[in-house]
Amino acid sequence: MIEVERVDYIRVPVTDMDAANRFYGEILGLRRNPDSPADDWVEYEAGNVTLAVMTPHTHEYEFTPLPPGTLAFRVPDVAATRAKLEAAGVEVNEMWDSGVCRGAGLRDPAGNAILLHRRYAP
Repeated sequence: MIEVERVDYIRVPVTDMDAANRFYGEILGLRRNPDSPADDWVEYEAGNVTLAVMTPHTHEYEFTPLPPGTLAFRVPDVAATRAKLEAAGVEVNEMWDSGVCRGAGLRDPAGNAILLHRRYAP
């Protein structure tokens, strides 16, 4: 058995770093890590995990968006967050309710699927 301390980062492949930086930094408001290693690998801090937004073609593999629902962002209020994103020009799908949680899906500028999510119980 190995000891996993935490998820250190999730690579988020993108095709346009300017659009990605605007989306993750300005629209979502995630804090950009000042120690990001390069312009083609920018890290954003999202609570307990780092999102490493990067361009695959500069790291020796082809672009493929993340599978659906790979990133699920817990937000205080899904409806309010959806409204803010739509006001910023981001298309967000209709909200859903599973009986345990509420959510809504969207895509970043590269097509990566993201879920806005909030459980009823902590």
